[in-house]
Amino acid sequence: MSTFLDDGTMVDKMAQFNLSDEVADAERHRPWPAGLFAKTLFKKHDFRAVLICMQNSARMKEHHADGTISIHVIRGHLCVWVNGHPHEVPLGSLFTLAASIRHNVDAIGDSAFLLTISWPSDQELASMKHRGYGS
Repeated sequence: MSTFLDDGTMVDKMAQFNLSDEVADAERHRPWPAGLFAKTLFKKHDFRAVLICMQNSARMKEHHADGTISIHVIRGHLCVWVNGHPHEVPLGSLFTLAASIRHNVDAIGDSAFLLTISWPSDQELASMKHRGYGS
């Protein structure tokens, strides 16, 4: 059991997750709006771990993250588009992307992945030209 602050930041210094169980739990929430389900598993001031499940042919529209990201495919297959170029990310693969790079994600079959974000400090965020997702 985890303890959270009002902003969702975890107080705990460690956590462990069974990703197969987390995906099974996500399946129980179908149908998902826009074919997507996201659950933040772990949140600290400098790090996020998010489980994202996508139905076949679902798309995450172009967006960016303010920190460096990794995408680890734990079910299915993804195609990550960066600067108009497709990058196939099959089951078991890890894809990384530097901060602030615009991209979109397509599910090829029902898919799930663990998204990790190395979150910038407040000072770094304030100095960025753009902020947040979808901008």
